[in-house]
Amino acid sequence: MTRPWQIGFGVVLTALAGFVDAVGFIRLGGLYTSLMSGNTTQLAVSLGHGDPLGAVLPALLIGVFLVGAVSGGAISALCPPRWITPAVLGFEAVALTAALAMAVEHAHVGVASLFLALAMGTQNAVLAHVQGFRAGTTFITGALFAFGQKAALALAGRGPRFGWVGDASVWLALLAGAVAGTYAHGHFGIAALAVPACVAGGLCLAASLFTLLHRSAPVSSIKI
Repeated sequence: MTRPWQIGFGVVLTALAGFVDAVGFIRLGGLYTSLMSGNTTQLAVSLGHGDPLGAVLPALLIGVFLVGAVSGGAISALCPPRWITPAVLGFEAVALTAALAMAVEHAHVGVASLFLALAMGTQNAVLAHVQGFRAGTTFITGALFAFGQKAALALAGRGPRFGWVGDASVWLALLAGAVAGTYAHGHFGIAALAVPACVAGGLCLAASLFTLLHRSAPVSSIKI
């Protein structure tokens, strides 16, 4: 996959993660479906307060996210290199569609949130690193830190003048996706999950067509 495609996919996937996280956060009352650092803190607070029942859902979200990460890694290891992106995106699209179906049927996130976490854990295997900045993953704290570091180097004249743009775009993509998710949930309720399901399916189709149309093109390495 060429660099422009990588960047485009990475930014869209990061926005998708923000969208899913915002809907999950609203429905779960403060838990996350992609940012596991927040869930780890929630898990620790519940355990510290002697509330084992309150620790169940954050623990499950963390565990399922890990299953998604392992699944994405397994798909990446077993698929031909040029088909990794379509295969992982296909798995993610199925998980998001399952989350939508569960949420619409039961009118709450509940079990559906586990499918969302599964999808987000898998997504990290798509484009974990794009030539100098992280894109398409849920590790946004790292992107924000890298943005600050590169901005400081640029100001000091010790790094590329615009080396920070990529990391800034990743953070802004998450922000924009979360705003869009909040807006969509306010207008469509849980049915807003149809948006990320369709986006993931569309990206899977686009990646498949790109792979089929560029059979002889060199395949860029994808680090997980």
